[in-house]
Amino acid sequence: MKNYSLLSLELHLFFCRIMKEHSLFLKVGFLDRDDNWKKKASWYYTQFEDVLRDVVELSDGVISQRLLDCNEIVTPFTLKAERQTSSLTGSQIDSKITMLEQQLKAGDCNCNTKNIDKNVKMINQKALRLVNGLINFKQSILEEVSSCRMFTGNYPLLIEHIIREAKLYRSFIVELEDRGTISQRNRRNTEAFWNQIMMEHALFIRGLLDPTENALIEAADGFAKDYEDLLDEARKKNNCTIDASKEKTIQLTEKYRKFKATGTNGILNCEISGLILPLLADHVLREANHYLCILESSN
Repeated sequence: MKNYSLLSLELHLFFCRIMKEHSLFLKVGFLDRDDNWKKKASWYYTQFEDVLRDVVELSDGVISQRLLDCNEIVTPFTLKAERQTSSLTGSQIDSKITMLEQQLKAGDCNCNTKNIDKNVKMINQKALRLVNGLINFKQSILEEVSSCRMFTGNYPLLIEHIIREAKLYRSFIVELEDRGTISQRNRRNTEAFWNQIMMEHALFIRGLLDPTENALIEAADGFAKDYEDLLDEARKKNNCTIDASKEKTIQLTEKYRKFKATGTNGILNCEISGLILPLLADHVLREANHYLCILESSN
């Protein structure tokens, strides 16, 4: 059960923040005429923020040092990105959660294990209900946008993208509740999923940059092509030859992380023109950190 609680908390520390930010990005993308949709997105944002607050409270002194070292929970930019995004959009963001996350410590839990297990189970069940609802909500938005009944500031591909991430989160919660652990996923499938996510990040970045940002657009195009090539290579290879591209994937993702970090810093300092919210820039950086952690832990 200790493994169950640890895996659950570490899962939510990453994905619960991702889900609450998805809700925020959906909310600020709606027009005034779609106020009911905006309110629903805001409700999901608040609900996931509440869950994350509870997770952070339980995680101190429990989680692994590896997770903290990955910078996938927060980055050095997250707090500033939240404050700027709140100012730009008028959305309330509880940055106290971020400050608590910055202070999290790793180690063995010295508290009542039974209470932790009970609380974690309640969190898992609440998170599962929320993510099921959020997936349905996102799918409804995609249907409205695809049938030209709604305009939103979010690309249809971005909505598909965040649906896939939510479904991955859900699959992990379900497995934890069914088996008490998360099995070692097929490496090929895991890398294929995140390579597609990384490729789509590059496509979104390219499309949200101001047309005058030629060098950054060209760089984003290059990353999209590199990850597309990795996906094509994976389709042609068998499992015995997957390891041959592992180092190549790590090197590319390290380079991409640096690009995202530089971009996030540039957006925060008003040095890059475009339509990228500061928190969105930090969001995709955290996902690159998460993917690198997966790649490096499977060595």
